[in-house]
Amino acid sequence: MTQPILYDYWRSSASYRVRIALNLAGIEYQAVPIDLLKRGHKSAEHLQRNPQGLVPALQIDGHLLTQSLAIIEYLDETRTGLNFLPADPLGRTRARALAYVIAMEIHPVCNTSVAAHVVELAGGGDETRRAWMQKFIRQGLLAFEALLAGRPAGDYCHGSDPGLADCCLIPQLYNADRWGADYADCPNIRSVAASCAELNAFTAAHPDRIGPPPQ
Repeated sequence: MTQPILYDYWRSSASYRVRIALNLAGIEYQAVPIDLLKRGHKSAEHLQRNPQGLVPALQIDGHLLTQSLAIIEYLDETRTGLNFLPADPLGRTRARALAYVIAMEIHPVCNTSVAAHVVELAGGGDETRRAWMQKFIRQGLLAFEALLAGRPAGDYCHGSDPGLADCCLIPQLYNADRWGADYADCPNIRSVAASCAELNAFTAAHPDRIGPPPQ
């Protein structure tokens, strides 16, 4: 079987999510970096992979998949024993709701291109960008923390197995740290993060382990 190919960018939180999921699934893959700073995501070649001009894109099982959450759910549905989503409908809904807080609320507002456009419109600079990121990342993480308070017993966002929500949370915390967004008063988030940090699937996917594309 052809080895999967992940088209990603080292600091892309969406790519980071998929790297974690592939590691958790034990799927070896070839990483092909798409340099966002050099606008590689807007090249004709990449737009054929993803008309949105976004990363990641995953070539797997003879298919080319886009959108990180859809990719993670595909892995969960085509590989056994991953438990990225709980078996019961209520559990799946709860896990998705947690993931969506990050992927559909925080991430779109804090996307690099969105933040850059805001800074341009505001006539600001790095301080404006940082203030924007800090506001919306912290706002979203506080909501995530409140939702975690009622989670089932276990070390992760929903029970005893790392899943979809954990794949979203850890990359978002990387961004929080990068931009100085405070979550010191979020004990549930910090507890989950500590549990994830003990797993090689998470640490091996960290941007510092991947590094920027070669120049």
